Amino acid sequence: MERIYFDNAASTPLDPKVLEVMLPFFTEKFGNPSSIYSYGRETRMAIEQARKSVAQNLGAKPSEIFFTSGGTESSNTILHSAIADLGCQHIISSPIEHHATLHTVEHLAKANGVHLSWVTILPNGHIDLAHLDQLLNSGKGKAIVSIMHANNEIGNKIDLHEVGSLCKKYEAYFHSDTVQTVGHFNFDLKNTPVDFITGAGHKFHGPKGTGLLYINENVKIKPFVHGGAQERNMRAGTENVYGIIGFAKALEIATESYEKDSQYIQGLKKYLHDQLVQHIPGVSFNGDPFGESLYTLLSVNFPKTSKSEMLLFNLDINHICASGGSACSSGAQQGSHVIAALLNANNTKGSDIATVRFSFSKHNTTSEIDKVVSILTTLL
Repeated sequence: MERIYFDNAASTPLDPKVLEVMLPFFTEKFGNPSSIYSYGRETRMAIEQARKSVAQNLGAKPSEIFFTSGGTESSNTILHSAIADLGCQHIISSPIEHHATLHTVEHLAKANGVHLSWVTILPNGHIDLAHLDQLLNSGKGKAIVSIMHANNEIGNKIDLHEVGSLCKKYEAYFHSDTVQTVGHFNFDLKNTPVDFITGAGHKFHGPKGTGLLYINENVKIKPFVHGGAQERNMRAGTENVYGIIGFAKALEIATESYEKDSQYIQGLKKYLHDQLVQHIPGVSFNGDPFGESLYTLLSVNFPKTSKSEMLLFNLDINHICASGGSACSSGAQQGSHVIAALLNANNTKGSDIATVRFSFSKHNTTSEIDKVVSILTTLL
């Protein structure tokens, strides 16, 4: 039986065109970019061309683009620097952030004695902007706001301009984890009030292990990783040349085909939603699925029964790849903090539902959805 892959929010397959441009840098173009001879100059030039391409596709300047190992390193770099270099005494984040942010801000608050505030989550999964305004006005010192552009579990999306303008009003720094949106939405960073954003190549058919860090030209921070002058003295270590080349090509392809791909994938999401409503009694959905939300993702609640308890396991047996999210926590199995926060905002319990996240790419089809719904109907 052919595998059906509906976990594209976790990782996407590498685009063959991306692999094609990467391959020479595994073989004949192997020079160290820090070397002065031609092999080194060749790879150095390729990196800088990739930087220009990424900057152009994000509406930024090449000098504002830095390549890292992924979104986690990029977010860690910014959050550590906010305290060490920018003098921030107050971190404002949300309880539904990715653990790359959540665990980092908790660690920094404990280690450095800075204030850590959580913005309230509304019942529909969006952040409470009025509460964010209150937190920024709390007088707890220079602040950095770290709120993700779109949530990786439920898909809810913030307005970068709205949140960024609020931060500017209080002269706070604004960092947004854009790992789920870079390569899926168009950006114009020169006209967006954000100081830092992050990205990861494997979320939009690029290679794993390659990330993006955007630092607005008006902000100066020191390196997080020391030991070399790479990335214009911002990140020590020999560059992941083939990863960087692949990242730039994947973003170029994603930007060129954004209109067509986003419309197609949005159609898949709506089709799955409608089929589930038609065939599965009692099904419900998390967040704001057809409002301000990712078009790539649908978070589904199935009524909790003895049959739905092992739903992900049974989907896997049927060669269907999806991911879970449960507010319950028992033994070594840790539930989803995002679903838990959402249920808390709605004053409901998680014991009555089994949550599955389905996330799509341009390679998925409606016939795959039909098979999944058919199997779900049988399983439930």
